[in-house]
Amino acid sequence: MKEITKSAALIAAASGIVFGVVAPLDASAAGAAPPLKWGRCAGGGLDARQRCATLRVPLDYGRPDGRQIDIAVSRIPAEKPSARRGALLLIPGGPGGDSLGDPSGKGQKLPRAVRDAYDLVGFAPRGNAPSTAVDCGWRHADLAPTTLRPWPAPDGSVTGNMAAARRMSAACARHGGALLRSISTRNNARDVDRIRAALGERRLSVWGESYGTYVGAAYSEMFRRRTDRVVLDSNLDPDPVLAERAFLAEFETGVEDVFPRFAAWASRPGNPYRLARTAAGVRPSFLRLAARLDREPIPWPGANPAELNGNVLRQTMLNDFYDPDDWPGLAKLILAARKGTVPPAPATPPDAVLRNVYSVTGATICNDVAWPRNASWYRRAVAVSRAAYPLTAGMPRNAMLCAAWPYRPREAPVRITDRGPSDILLVQNERDPATPLTGALKLRAALGRRAVMVVNDSTGHDAYLANGTACGDETVSRFLATGERPRRDVHCR
Repeated sequence: MKEITKSAALIAAASGIVFGVVAPLDASAAGAAPPLKWGRCAGGGLDARQRCATLRVPLDYGRPDGRQIDIAVSRIPAEKPSARRGALLLIPGGPGGDSLGDPSGKGQKLPRAVRDAYDLVGFAPRGNAPSTAVDCGWRHADLAPTTLRPWPAPDGSVTGNMAAARRMSAACARHGGALLRSISTRNNARDVDRIRAALGERRLSVWGESYGTYVGAAYSEMFRRRTDRVVLDSNLDPDPVLAERAFLAEFETGVEDVFPRFAAWASRPGNPYRLARTAAGVRPSFLRLAARLDREPIPWPGANPAELNGNVLRQTMLNDFYDPDDWPGLAKLILAARKGTVPPAPATPPDAVLRNVYSVTGATICNDVAWPRNASWYRRAVAVSRAAYPLTAGMPRNAMLCAAWPYRPREAPVRITDRGPSDILLVQNERDPATPLTGALKLRAALGRRAVMVVNDSTGHDAYLANGTACGDETVSRFLATGERPRRDVHCR
């Protein structure tokens, strides 16, 4: 296996990658689980204290005694046994991400008081290797981020996107099997409860990021009496009808929220990567360059696709807006493209790794909610989006592979409500390209009295201990360590 933390970083860079009452099925997730047998973790670059185990869970929770699949779990024990409170599960983003290396990675950024109180636990969600893995068998070209993310043709046509949806969905039907059909947010939440039971915990604390906030919210709704302290970081719109269709659409407003700050940075005197003399000049120059690359792509050996076209530039913008530390890389690409050149192609994980990650991504999104299947629906939606949000050029309203998915959702998305314990803290940046504040406020409203929200006057995705504020970090850390939570919503500057 590749070194875990390095692979996770490459996957994140490559992907840019992220409601109902308890159903009778959910009781089965609380079934007795044998204790986990901890052993050495595969791969390198991990904290010496981290250990790994394999948990068996039902492929189909409607048939708990039927076929079982593996869920890989990792753990670093609480650093002060006398202060131990329980387990803190790190729920990854995506969908398609895993948190196996997180106890050794971002978990070590947690303050000592939190590390003293909790076992830090990570896992690879169902379908993600080294858990029982799914693979749709897609070809190399289909692993390009501009294929899985449905960027329309330069003229707004969705014909190519619909063809890709049919091709990729048919491959999933051939290769994915029953495991592919089982991958969903509801089953991820059920797997989380099996992890809780196997850890021997009556209640579980969680820290979910991005798509992980959707899983965490679903878990807190489906298993209301089994949560302890819940932190949801960079929050998704919990629309109980649209589900991930709403997530994709959020890129429209998310990119627009971030671009003015990028423009101010990119026009600052003294910036070695300055793109324009004024902030107002950055946006039209970016749009002109993207349009030129639509007409005249620049060959880019080693990249996928092997050219820098307008959509690759737009996708790179979206990726690099996740973290302001990545803005110099975006600016350097823009400066090179203006001269008709390109930098070295970015490193990406092996195709087999990407096939696995993207197969989980597609299965989760397509199994959670039905998508329109008519090309004319997407043509109209893309036209509206392109006119209103030219930076994202219609992608957020376009056809993913779900437009031709061979299966119908087996269950409705979870409806998040305000029923349950008041044990949730939301943390959110004001300017987030992937999970904008507008969507996070909808989750806050749905949770009602169960939650309090910390909003950071900050830019980027992943707020807590990453792109947030000292005030926000201190508020979340205090909640995890002591249970103290603000009495009302907080705005941190």
